[in-house]
Amino acid sequence: MSQENRLDKTTRINSLFDFYELLLTDKQQMFLKYYFHDDYSLGEIAAEFSISRQAVYEHIKRAEQVLEMYEEKLGLMEKHYRRVRDLEELKSTLSSSGVTHEYQSQMMDIVERLEAND
Repeated sequence: MSQENRLDKTTRINSLFDFYELLLTDKQQMFLKYYFHDDYSLGEIAAEFSISRQAVYEHIKRAEQVLEMYEEKLGLMEKHYRRVRDLEELKSTLSSSGVTHEYQSQMMDIVERLEAND
């Protein structure tokens, strides 16, 4: 796997983890944190827990599959990023819409409240 693909995968897993962490088992949470957040190697994690590298690899792979399954079924991450894109588009449209400054300010306040609720 290329460095860029590894970085993309790490970014995706970390994002999914942010959304679905509490739906994972304690062991899955711990192994993913060590591997993706703290950048431990499989060998370092195996030594820490006195298990084989293969066992660590299987725990991590299974946790990744679980995260992907939750996203496939619930779509929370995609909905979040879509909402962020839509809010940015709305802000841009408001800025260039030609409406009065007062109305534009009111609308931007609403957008900011929506962003704060994210």
